[in-house]
Amino acid sequence: MKKRTKIILAILAGLLVALGIAVGIYANTYYRAVDIESFMASSQSITVKQIKEGYCFDGPGEDKALIFYPGGKVEETAYVPLMRSLAAQGVDCFLLKMPLKLVIFGANKADAIRAQYDYEKYYLAGHSLGGVMAANHAAKHLEDYAGLFLLAAYPSEDLSAAKFPVVYLYGENDKVLDRTALEDSFSLVPKDYKTVKISGGNHAYFGSYGEQKGDGEATILPRDQWQITAKEIYKYCK
Repeated sequence: MKKRTKIILAILAGLLVALGIAVGIYANTYYRAVDIESFMASSQSITVKQIKEGYCFDGPGEDKALIFYPGGKVEETAYVPLMRSLAAQGVDCFLLKMPLKLVIFGANKADAIRAQYDYEKYYLAGHSLGGVMAANHAAKHLEDYAGLFLLAAYPSEDLSAAKFPVVYLYGENDKVLDRTALEDSFSLVPKDYKTVKISGGNHAYFGSYGEQKGDGEATILPRDQWQITAKEIYKYCK
């Protein structure tokens, strides 16, 4: 083997090793769920099941289910408290697990849930980047869902023909959400869209993963934001 070829192969091998290390570091750099252990256990009224696509929260309701897309680079279990709060009110929840904690690699995973389960109505929701991807998925399946809930998120595709309610929920002190993009997106949804500003809330407190870089300081507790969010979502799950 010629010396030049050996050098090229050595360089390529080094680049592959460096790429592998970079991917490994990236894959392990994300916001981890905290203080969720007590929410993971089943109770008399709610059964928590781990499924291939993530987690199922089977509560007292029978005919309605919500499919939830987690935020980008956030451990999906950070949203367990919110899912339990909603399941307790009568809407079963499916919390999706995304490859590398990035919803862009699992944008259509909601299809797998609808293919396996038989609910009368399905709703979509997502936080931050997860909300963007949930909205864009809904835009391609306007007949399959009965509602869309955007937690500190907004769509980037046209949903104006949707016959279901589109509800924006965001924290008063959220410093991560792009408010200009949020307002611009109102032209992409039905004119009867709803907005819910959670007093004292911020970006991170839709989940349980601590503080997020660049976010504003919340003046309410995370559990308050979960409960308010679940209550507001349930109002539109008719």
